[in-house]
Amino acid sequence: MTNRTRAREVALQLLFQRDANPGVPRAVIERFLRGRIRDLSLSTFSLALYDGVVEKQTEIDALLTATASNWRLVRMAPVDRNVLRLGTFEVLHSPDATPAPVVINEAIEIARRYGSADSPAFVNGVLDKIHKTRPAAG
Repeated sequence: MTNRTRAREVALQLLFQRDANPGVPRAVIERFLRGRIRDLSLSTFSLALYDGVVEKQTEIDALLTATASNWRLVRMAPVDRNVLRLGTFEVLHSPDATPAPVVINEAIEIARRYGSADSPAFVNGVLDKIHKTRPAAG
């Protein structure tokens, strides 16, 4: 596992926690992060992913709802929902210009590790569709 993968996994854990308990204080979030990632640049990257998803969550959730045919967000498994939020944010607003295919592959691998047997295919299908239909940068 690469260090960047670990940073994405920690961001996913924070998003999962926020999904279940949105009132967690910022100090607790930062302490959790510091306890899992010691490298400052990686913890900064992980926190940027988390903060980006939180900031853009309304936009991301609307896009996921429109893209994941026949799936409401509340019906998605929490891991899948948050992997998709994280992947969608990175595909659309990558803080470090990571290419979309790399982001999608990372999301699939994280879904494989933390989700169900069906999670990787589901995440791949939704993120690939988002990537192919996103507006051109400009």
